Amino acid sequence: MSSQTNTLTEGPLAKQIFLVSLPLALSNLLQVLFNMSDVAVVGRFAGSTALGAVGSTSTLVTLFTGFLIGLSNGINVLVARFYGARHPKDVEKTVHSAAIISAVAGVALLLIGLLGSPAMLRLLNTKEDLLPGAILYLRVYFLGMPALALYNFGNAVFSSIGDTKKPLLYLSIAGALNIALNLFFVIVCDLSVVGVALASAISQCVSAFLILRALTRVQDCYALDLHKLQLDPVQAKSILALGVPAGLQNAIFAIANLFIQAGVNSFDSLMVKGNSAAANADGLIYDCMAAFYMACASFMSQNYGAGRPDRVKKSYFISLGYSFGVGLVLGAALFFCGPAFLALFTTEAAVIDAGMKRIAVMAFAYCVSAFMDCTIAASRGLGKTVIPTVIVVLGSCVFRVIWVYTIFAHFHTIPALYLLYPCSWILTALAEIAYFASCYKRAMAIFRKPAAA
Repeated sequence: MSSQTNTLTEGPLAKQIFLVSLPLALSNLLQVLFNMSDVAVVGRFAGSTALGAVGSTSTLVTLFTGFLIGLSNGINVLVARFYGARHPKDVEKTVHSAAIISAVAGVALLLIGLLGSPAMLRLLNTKEDLLPGAILYLRVYFLGMPALALYNFGNAVFSSIGDTKKPLLYLSIAGALNIALNLFFVIVCDLSVVGVALASAISQCVSAFLILRALTRVQDCYALDLHKLQLDPVQAKSILALGVPAGLQNAIFAIANLFIQAGVNSFDSLMVKGNSAAANADGLIYDCMAAFYMACASFMSQNYGAGRPDRVKKSYFISLGYSFGVGLVLGAALFFCGPAFLALFTTEAAVIDAGMKRIAVMAFAYCVSAFMDCTIAASRGLGKTVIPTVIVVLGSCVFRVIWVYTIFAHFHTIPALYLLYPCSWILTALAEIAYFASCYKRAMAIFRKPAAA
């Protein structure tokens, strides 16, 4: 293993976690800006109907991309564990098995998206005037799914060994291209929703190419060698055992959010358009916070593999503090700058007023999610994914569906709909923390010295 690569097992934790998370947060931010630029360009230059069409697809896009992100989280944890334990052969097998699994997952989701978009959008009660544009946008956007899967794979590998700068660089290049293509396709070519979807797909292909090329040039055990691509049964099983529950967790969240989107769609088109604009803040804030969750899992997993129990729990609390602080600061900024933020996506005052109804509820709720998501990442860093996923399904997803059909059905207001988020986060966080405390105690038992005879 190369001595030039910094591991995550030595040095001041608070500083290291921040330095690893910052490029990762910026990378996540750029991914969000891909979709935000789509919405901003169509809202500004193609009208509110195009804005509503693209915005109506956000839940489905989150459903599919969330699964890929969860799968990459499993890759991240496993590579970090073996890298910290200095098992280069296992790292090599994991990387090459993960590349194959990611490619297959990307192609599978591409087919599902192409064939199932009309049915899924109708299931969401998408307005008839928005439906044709929404279907067209999804089908073109999903052409980039295999590339997105491979980019997330490469990002997970680099992040697992503490190198988050390369993914940031490659995503910056792709992001600049995405914005330029958005403007060109919509303003010059007059392609509206097709143009912004095509721009995203092309940019995803560019980011995937750059990160895979970088992996092939690495001089270490996590390098990608196309001649060594082979599915190792043991490592593939481990990747799926860690990644699929995490991916399903993200997907189930999105499925629960389908019911919320259906609730939004029960209002008039003006409220749907305002919600579409305001919902862009979710990805912006969530994904900045998520950088610290991934760092938490990487640091905990690598230190656990390296036999550094003193750094395992500290990694959790430091990451939790960072993510809560980021959510609080960004949420407050959104609250006070809400109209200016919404003006990025629409020039219609009525749409901005409708979007502010959502922001007024959500702005100071984002930080609460840190207690749930960071604890889930900590359990994942210890190799536990099934029980945290079950807790999330019950505490957040099932709870949200029940809320929609009870509390929201009774009051039928936007505040009544969106208050379900902080309530479900608090409920789930309490259960996740209790489980993490238990599995942490069991995991640390292997480091305790046996009592003298």
